[in-house]
Amino acid sequence: MRRTCVFFHAHPDDEALLTAGTMALLAAEGHRVVLVVATAGERGLAAEGERPLGEVRTAELHASAAVLGVARVVVLGHADSGLDGAAPGGFASADVAEAAAGLAGLLRREDADLLVVYDPAGGYGHPDHVQVHRVGTEAARLAGTPVVLEATVDRDLLLRALRPIVRLRLAPRTLDLGRFATAYAGRDEITHRVRVGRFADAKRASMAAHATQATGGDSVRTLAALLRLPRPLFRRVLGTEYYVRRDLPPGTTLTHPLDRWPADTGHPGARGTLVDTAGS
Repeated sequence: MRRTCVFFHAHPDDEALLTAGTMALLAAEGHRVVLVVATAGERGLAAEGERPLGEVRTAELHASAAVLGVARVVVLGHADSGLDGAAPGGFASADVAEAAAGLAGLLRREDADLLVVYDPAGGYGHPDHVQVHRVGTEAARLAGTPVVLEATVDRDLLLRALRPIVRLRLAPRTLDLGRFATAYAGRDEITHRVRVGRFADAKRASMAAHATQATGGDSVRTLAALLRLPRPLFRRVLGTEYYVRRDLPPGTTLTHPLDRWPADTGHPGARGTLVDTAGS
């Protein structure tokens, strides 16, 4: 059954880092993939250019979406809250009910079956990312979207990978492991581990499309560092994408974003008795 899957992100390039492989997988299977971003990322860090940063990053977003097979890209037009998330009038301080009502309208028009947001921590905690969780989950409730997935990272695995890097002083001096103690999701919370290694080239191309986010600042940017990885290592490091679905019991281990579909939700797009679509 063809489904409509909406991915809601805070800024251009967030989709490339967290969900690009899953988006490419769903598009390849024939599902309609819609990419929505709250802001144009106009207050992000980047080397200076001739065009406004928000305009450039929007163009990069469309280029990323094209290589992933995304059917539609929507920029909601909220103001970027800046690097620290404290810029006046930014998305982080927007009225949740009002913003959710706007997104819910889009979900209804798309007859969305699935909405992807972030975990409650907003991943690494940026206020715009936390707001995506708040606004997205409320919008799904208003629209009656049957399944919500929270894009995240296995925190336990991340800390295990970062500790030797910090110990060997290979990480930027500003990297503080303490900030990851409550970031993302613990292993026991994660319900979906989606293997996307066969879409590694698409994910890499999606990341490379965001050229502005590989430059600027005084240290190596995360995007630039990941793009420098040899292809086999890139596939190993970024070959799994992680999600939490809160209506499933702890300990659930699924491998496809549409696994364990609700059989009777009252939502037009979710009718039928499909339980496991991993092979569809």
